Amino acid sequence: MVGMIDETGTKLFHQSMPFTERLGIEVLEHGPELVRSRIAWDESLCTLGGMLHGGVLMSLADATGAVCAFLNLPEGKQGTTTVESKSNFLRAVRSGHAVASARPLHAGRSFIVVETEIRDDAEKLVAKVTQTQAVL
Repeated sequence: MVGMIDETGTKLFHQSMPFTERLGIEVLEHGPELVRSRIAWDESLCTLGGMLHGGVLMSLADATGAVCAFLNLPEGKQGTTTVESKSNFLRAVRSGHAVASARPLHAGRSFIVVETEIRDDAEKLVAKVTQTQAVL
């Protein structure tokens, strides 16, 4: 997938969640209505058969959804934490990038619900993740 890297968004991910830097997650865009990030296929992140590990995909979705929730915080609140996450895996990623797109479904005072789709370089749906973030 060709796209410009959002350096400010990538820095936000890496500073607030250092694990995302270790995974090599790059941000493509970030704002309250849409956060997009990607991770490159790498053999070190795979299971047998050369498929990106489901935990890697869940980490990508969780981080992307968390930033989306953070960008939708109510006035005066400082952060969120994941309290529930549901993942449906539909196909494997065996090369290229996995690209996550997170959108808010509900931004309330106590909870923020975010839906994240992960697609491969061919734009095929790889996974759909719905997560609930508690407002701190």
